Amino acid sequence: MPLHTTLMICDSDRKTCDLVSAFLTYQGYEVVTLPAPQKFFDILQEKQIGVIIADLSCLTAIAPDLLSKIHQINPLLVVIGYATENEPFQHSSHENLFLLPKPINLDELESLVMRAMEYQTMKSNSTRGHVGQHSQLLNATIVGKSRPILSLFETIEKVAESNATILIQGESGTGKELAARAIHQLSDRNNRNFVPVNCGAIPEDLLESELFGHVKGSFTGAYANRIGRFEMADKGTLFLDEIGDMKASLQVKLLRVLQSREIEPVGSTKSQKIDVRIIAATNKNLEELVVSKDFREDLYYRLSVIPITMPPLRDRKDDIPLLIHSFLSRFNSERRQSVKGFSRDTLDILCNYAWPGNVRELENLVERVVTLKNSGFVTPDDLPEKYLNIERTAIAETITFSSSDNLPEAGICLNSAIDAFERRLITQALDRSNGNKKDAAALLNLKRTTLIEKLKKKNIS
Repeated sequence: MPLHTTLMICDSDRKTCDLVSAFLTYQGYEVVTLPAPQKFFDILQEKQIGVIIADLSCLTAIAPDLLSKIHQINPLLVVIGYATENEPFQHSSHENLFLLPKPINLDELESLVMRAMEYQTMKSNSTRGHVGQHSQLLNATIVGKSRPILSLFETIEKVAESNATILIQGESGTGKELAARAIHQLSDRNNRNFVPVNCGAIPEDLLESELFGHVKGSFTGAYANRIGRFEMADKGTLFLDEIGDMKASLQVKLLRVLQSREIEPVGSTKSQKIDVRIIAATNKNLEELVVSKDFREDLYYRLSVIPITMPPLRDRKDDIPLLIHSFLSRFNSERRQSVKGFSRDTLDILCNYAWPGNVRELENLVERVVTLKNSGFVTPDDLPEKYLNIERTAIAETITFSSSDNLPEAGICLNSAIDAFERRLITQALDRSNGNKKDAAALLNLKRTTLIEKLKKKNIS
């Protein structure tokens, strides 16, 4: 699922230029080609080019210092240049130049295009002054540039410097703790502790002591005084995760703390003042729990002074390639692997998946394939069966759609529809020609070598 930018292809070799242009256009990118060297700067300014893909010798022929001139026009523009190993290039130290060896590997090229876009996002955020500094930190914490994520960033930036209590709601795996940490880091409390507590993971009889601390002898096993998480977070931020799992008796005590800003350790008769910013989170619908009397209404309103909702991954699928690239870089480094990227077919499958486990599920998937793959590009064959079953269902739906010519009410994945249509025509041509590839290619008005490449890519026997 490509991000929106315009790519310019520059190559004096017409066949290579057409090949690269056709490949990237098929993947969904907007592409323009350079008709003549003297048109270079005109196209650059008219089309608002984001990425230039070029033979390095072609760029040198236009102007010896072309990269410097490009950078003056648009400091964020990235050049993906390709050359053979024995072709030295004097500008290889430019940070906005990505190098690609010849002959060109198209999957590797697309991986570099996505890297270029991620580079532009980071550089753009780092040049926005004060708000940009916030965005830079947020991008380092929460990966994404889709509309829901940018809206989330704006909300986080607005509320971070206040002391208001925040309630973060969202499905499991959407990154609620990451958002809470970002709020803490952007606040004036960032030099103090960020203390997380999972209210659903601690037994009820221990949670009160965990939160407020206890004095020696207050219960069996209390052999010494112990400070609680509230006291650890004094002058900082306390993150109460899975607040919807907190039992009613403890909800009353938490409400009292929020009202009085005082805690009383278990077994103690003395209260102590605390200065803590509370951020709570839950994957449950607290309003429904209030109606069913499973959560106190007064506590709900105390917690949700500023409500924030984390978008599920299915609502921000434009971020999937960026997330995959981020996880891939991390797991390659941690495990000393050299997986280059995910093929376009694999990305299409993952972008069509519903992601019930959200970002956490995607992270686990990338970790799994990096561990098992070791090197090369991840293909559909490397994915677990459940992801492939979804894709097969989508292909079946697109085949039904193509025969009826009516767009389904829920919409459709265009790439999957095109792929399914190609598969059906190729299969029909092979059937009609009794498996003779030359005759099948003639029926499809293709070269025999082109048909063979499509058969390999689509794994059609």
